[in-house]
Amino acid sequence: MGLTKQYLRYVASAVFGLIGSQKGNVVFVTLRGEKGRYVAVPACEHVFIWDLRKGEKILILQGIKQEVTCLCPSPDGLHLAVGYEDGSIRIFSLLSGEGNVTFNGHKAAITTLKYDQLGGRLASGSKDTDIIVWDVINESGLYRLKGHKDAITQALFLREKNLLVTSGKDTLVKWWDLDTQHCFKTMVGHRTEVWGLVLVSEEKRLITGASDSELRAWDITYLQEIEDLEEPEPKKIKGLSLGLQDTHEAKDGTLELDEAPEDRIVSCRKAGSIMRGGRDRVVNLAVDKTGRILACHGTDSALEVFCILSKEEIQKKVDKKMKKARKKAKLNSCKGEEKDLEINVETGLQDEIQRVTNIKTSAKIKSFDLIHSPQGDLKAVFLLQNNLVELYSLNLSASTPQAVRTSRITIGGHRSDVRTLSFSSDNIAVLSAAADSIKIWNRSTLQCIRTMTCEYALCSFFVPGDRQVVIGTKTGKLQLYDLASGNLLETVDAHDGALWSMSLSPDQRGFVTGSADKSVKFWDFELVKDENSTQKRLSVQQTRTLQLDEDVLCVSYSPNQKLLAVSLLDCTVKIFYVDTLKFFLSLYGHKLPVLCMDISYDGALIATGSADRNVKIWGLDFGDCHKSLFAHDDSVMYLQFVPKSRLFFTAGKDRKIKQWDADKFEHIQTLEGHHQEIWCLAVSPSGDYVVSASHDKSLRLWERTREPLILEEEREMQREAEYEESVAKEDQPAVPGETQGENYFTGKKTIETVKAAERIMEAIELYREETAKMKEHKAICKAAGKEVPRPINPILMAYGNISPSAYVLEIFKGIKSSELEESLLVLPFSYVPDVLKLFNEFIQQGFDVELLCRCLFFLLRIHFGQITSNQMLVPVIEKLKETTISKVSQVRDVIGFNMAGLDYLKRECEAKSEVMFFADAASNLEEKKRKRKKREKLILTLT
Repeated sequence: MGLTKQYLRYVASAVFGLIGSQKGNVVFVTLRGEKGRYVAVPACEHVFIWDLRKGEKILILQGIKQEVTCLCPSPDGLHLAVGYEDGSIRIFSLLSGEGNVTFNGHKAAITTLKYDQLGGRLASGSKDTDIIVWDVINESGLYRLKGHKDAITQALFLREKNLLVTSGKDTLVKWWDLDTQHCFKTMVGHRTEVWGLVLVSEEKRLITGASDSELRAWDITYLQEIEDLEEPEPKKIKGLSLGLQDTHEAKDGTLELDEAPEDRIVSCRKAGSIMRGGRDRVVNLAVDKTGRILACHGTDSALEVFCILSKEEIQKKVDKKMKKARKKAKLNSCKGEEKDLEINVETGLQDEIQRVTNIKTSAKIKSFDLIHSPQGDLKAVFLLQNNLVELYSLNLSASTPQAVRTSRITIGGHRSDVRTLSFSSDNIAVLSAAADSIKIWNRSTLQCIRTMTCEYALCSFFVPGDRQVVIGTKTGKLQLYDLASGNLLETVDAHDGALWSMSLSPDQRGFVTGSADKSVKFWDFELVKDENSTQKRLSVQQTRTLQLDEDVLCVSYSPNQKLLAVSLLDCTVKIFYVDTLKFFLSLYGHKLPVLCMDISYDGALIATGSADRNVKIWGLDFGDCHKSLFAHDDSVMYLQFVPKSRLFFTAGKDRKIKQWDADKFEHIQTLEGHHQEIWCLAVSPSGDYVVSASHDKSLRLWERTREPLILEEEREMQREAEYEESVAKEDQPAVPGETQGENYFTGKKTIETVKAAERIMEAIELYREETAKMKEHKAICKAAGKEVPRPINPILMAYGNISPSAYVLEIFKGIKSSELEESLLVLPFSYVPDVLKLFNEFIQQGFDVELLCRCLFFLLRIHFGQITSNQMLVPVIEKLKETTISKVSQVRDVIGFNMAGLDYLKRECEAKSEVMFFADAASNLEEKKRKRKKREKLILTLT
């Protein structure tokens, strides 16, 4: 048997050319104690932290595969919660950049994340219509709130009360009581989707933004407060609250659904509307930390800023109005009109919420965040649609506040999709060109070293020598640039239609261009005298033209420069002799036009990629099709051979890059990473690097490793990945009392939870085997009348020669806190009796009481019927009851003691710091006195 052919694996090396992707939101983060300087921006599957002052990327929070859809910093500023497209949430530490906590519970993309005031709980809303509240400290889910009928758009914790307010695309705003975990109020005053909501005026007012040009304001009264104000008779209060309800329902015609008057905690009354400038839907609505500034934007490039006045400011306004009214009344009485002593001044919503200004950005806003700088200015950071981050500053104390743009991050990426990529001959520089600019990147540092403005670029290459580049544009022009100066040397009107393709001649003296004007033109490089200087500069000269019957989509020279392949709009590829331009072959077989092609280094094969999703490999001697491969699930956009080999890469609109072997017609590997269709790729001259560009605005660098890739293993890994995906998609096991498919627990079945359950099962089986062996061993020892050596299980030896029961405990401790419940849910009941007996032992010995109680109570909840009906387990449960109560009270006492100790230490520290403070104050006073005496002496001497 011959050796199997070995290939080398390509792996993802870096993501660059991207400033921020549009699916997520931009947020200010605190780093190194500085606020308002750093922002976190979603970047495909990663999160980039940018320094706004220097315009540099200082930290990357590495994602795994899914795109980021939501960001939320914790109140203490040390962590960042990141929501992903697949419904998972990761919490990253901003100090280390590591994501240690993962929550899996949602089935669809995360749409909103909010911490409570202390940062101990995190509420997540998703496109799957559920809200889950997570315990961040214990790293586990608390409960799932079901009720909305469409995607959740916003969730807010109340500061003072244990309540949660949520809004959704189902036009509803729901109030949840988190003590009982049920929805006690649904506001149905909106006719369209509710896109945002905020709480202002010390949580006494709710402002909602919908799909129209109004922001609706609702006055919130908490019924406990009404009770305090009125007489404490419950009947009276019910009547009062119902009376309130009836009056305002009659006023604005909005209905409110309530479970029952007794369950009332909150009463909402519409206070009015604020008109926005924009006519479209509200995209984002937010307040700053102080709750004084309200800002919102639609689908355009203007952010509207409003100021919420305090009670004192409103009172001042009322007093002013009263003064005016009194003056008017006096004047009227002087003129002999009737005296009107009753002067009433009404304040509307317009008096309480004032428009400040509009901030106009350079492109459409995707998201924004607000922060107050120490100088008193308002800072607003924007993530824009065209791969840009801008920072504006607004001086609120000015009489007419004007927004000033203080910084923007632009160099790190193009404003539009990259349409062409090229490598320099030394593998170091990478050229990328888009609709308005060309950028030259250093491959090793991924820094942009040159930016040049251009027309809409479609194709490009480095001129031999790597000092100039040539760009072909959509208008049919050739643009020649000098890299050292970054200047445009020359623009040539080469074609009348779009210049789709260029191919450098193998002798490096010229190149060929193909265009939509149905012609192929041949060009030579030449040196011409520069008018501005004494030196000569590079130029191009057209030598020949080949006229064709169809639009040209792609051109390619054969390596010996004898043949030229031309792809046409009629789905064929025509091969011509270069010297005579005579027709040689026609490659016919694709059902849709060929968009890309390349000829192998030895000139024997040509591979063509088409919009019909197929790649065909042809012989160049007779034009016969060797093989047709179904390559991608959408159009094949780009194809290039690896230099000096018969391997080639294809890129497709299906977001994948694939590597193929043209000799064996084998698919070698798939490079996945892009989140949108891929437009182009470039393979470096050495074959060690591949760069790809996509509609997600990112450029990705892939690197060839020394790791051999064996096809059988690769297929096996692919099958495993598919199986793991299918396991996660299977239905959850239904708990007695629940309907199938409805999940009330916070977790979700993933491959990790299945593996964790398998580990528990293996541990218990090992425990059973080992206990049986121990009994046998004892019997043997008894029969022999002496101690016989016993073989020890290698797994137990690896764990430091522990007992089988201790091994089971180790396995339980090794399961992630966020996956514990789900793992126990998958565990079959046949293992539960053993688990309960072991738990009894562990709790008696006082091992990990908290963890074991959590597992125990969960198992009792889900297997209640089977456990209570099993006679064997009754004594075990009785014992567990005794030991658990005593041990939990012990643990509680320890925690109480520790808390008291910490309180004492805190008081001691405070007392010491006060002493220090007084000492500092005294020394400062002495210093001031000394300075004053010096000054007096100086004055005396001067006089």
